[in-house]
Amino acid sequence: MTERKPPGVSFESWIDKQIREAQERGDFAELPGVGKPLPHLDKPYDEMWWVKDKMTRESLSYLPPSLALRKEAEEAEEAAANAPTEAALRRILTAVNEKIRAALRTPLEGPPLRLTPFDIDERARAWRERHGK
Repeated sequence: MTERKPPGVSFESWIDKQIREAQERGDFAELPGVGKPLPHLDKPYDEMWWVKDKMTRESLSYLPPSLALRKEAEEAEEAAANAPTEAALRRILTAVNEKIRAALRTPLEGPPLRLTPFDIDERARAWRERHGK
């Protein structure tokens, strides 16, 4: 669209002409989403819609550091329970315990942490009982 608007022609009619010519050339025929309704028309307007949409498309999320550590601790607890070996369980819980202890020494931003380090020996005992070892 390097063509300049001719003098004496209104912007509206010049733009309409350009759109019509592009349609005739088929420039709009293969656009993604053609024929589909616009998403989120039934939801209230949100100024950050594009950020949320981008984060959804990219599978990103943002949590305050304290909530992120809580989530990591939950995931570590589940991973440890499903660990193939006791050594793997100990490795997983040791790594998350280090992060929990660091967060307890210097509080993180966000809601209260409400976490204590995992009792690795107790978790290992429970793991051995479940796996008959």
